Amino acid sequence: MQKEVNIIGAGLAGCEAAYLLANNGVKVNLFEVKSLMKNDIQKTNDLGELVCSNTLRSKSKKNAAGILKNEMKLLNSLVLKAALENEIPGDDALSVDRFGFSKYITGKIKNHKNINLIEQEVSEIDYTKVTIIASGPLTTDKLGKNIELMTGNEKLFFLDASAPIITKDSIDFNKVYWASRHNDAKDGQYICMPLNEEQFNAFVEELKNAETIKLKSFEKEIYFKGCQPIEQIAKTSKKVLLNGPLSPNNLIDENGNTPFAVVQLRQDDAIDSLYNFVGFQTNIKWPEQKRILQTLPGLENLNIVRFGVMHKNYYINSPKLLNRSLQVKRNKNIFFAGQITGVEGYIESASSGILTAINVLAYLNNIKIEQPSRKSMLGALNFYITNPKHDKLKPMKCNLGILDQQNKNAKSEFYSFDESEREIRRFIKGINNFAKIGESNE
Repeated sequence: MQKEVNIIGAGLAGCEAAYLLANNGVKVNLFEVKSLMKNDIQKTNDLGELVCSNTLRSKSKKNAAGILKNEMKLLNSLVLKAALENEIPGDDALSVDRFGFSKYITGKIKNHKNINLIEQEVSEIDYTKVTIIASGPLTTDKLGKNIELMTGNEKLFFLDASAPIITKDSIDFNKVYWASRHNDAKDGQYICMPLNEEQFNAFVEELKNAETIKLKSFEKEIYFKGCQPIEQIAKTSKKVLLNGPLSPNNLIDENGNTPFAVVQLRQDDAIDSLYNFVGFQTNIKWPEQKRILQTLPGLENLNIVRFGVMHKNYYINSPKLLNRSLQVKRNKNIFFAGQITGVEGYIESASSGILTAINVLAYLNNIKIEQPSRKSMLGALNFYITNPKHDKLKPMKCNLGILDQQNKNAKSEFYSFDESEREIRRFIKGINNFAKIGESNE
């Protein structure tokens, strides 16, 4: 009899898990509520929607994000396929047309013979069936309360935000220039708005005094470091701005000059009509956003098509609740995947979905497997979020610091990349008696 699994949530992690399980002959019931009730930042009914940035970060073999994407490629990642099919210019970053990206994933899921997409809210978990909860940081209130009842633990959260998106035709190109941190100015793929010291200081004052959306009384200002609102950074330190989102480093203009500060815009769609602000997540009120951004050179007549917004990201206390297989310790039928486990970021969430699906396959076949080594980025992330030594989990992006390297001073600059690939290939070899990393059942 065909095995069956329920998956709650059709974001990046849920779609990755559904895709792998379905390709291994498992019948998947994939539940998604967004067509019936959207939250503040969801815009379409497509699956795997990118609600914040449109980049999957660096492609470099020296970078943790590049290492993790290579591991995902070896594991036949649906998300990585969608990104490569919809890639747009982004310098060293894997930037995508977010609409084409989601449509690609939606097509693969809806057209798979082993996946049944069910558009409804799940308010109660059926503990008698093998289930993956991949509802993400925007879990509905009803499901969240059911998760709390199951875990008996408090849910944690941090505040996240997205950046504004504007139309390219509203930019005055007489006042901006093209550049990229890793290329010559003539090959630049980012639109750069130069600021002298006086303009920078004036802009910082605008950010510091901007009227923001008031948080609810029960929401403390708990920000994830990688997604701090630009106005919060401005209040903290000008130095942080100049070393972060407004850094002029390597952004030389057409005259060979380096400005005091630079605001960057990155292409957001395939037809090159939309651009988003790099590192400009914000909780500023919408009229204020437009007024302040219009003070930047070249944006006097800007047209904003999506304002920056802030939202609460929920995640569970995985070290106390889950084992290394991302399985609930007190209910072996229930698994978690994605950002709700405490990994932070698109590729981190997607890779978590792949790993959880492999663990579910092992559980369905009554097989115990060894988890990926901490010498791989996937294994290191998994170890971090399930390490029982953590009393309260803090969300984590992939980074070289969590890798377990025997020789951190190896001469090869690609040591981490090569080592992680060997470990993932070894992991795949260890599961190939029950899991097919391929598309044979599409």
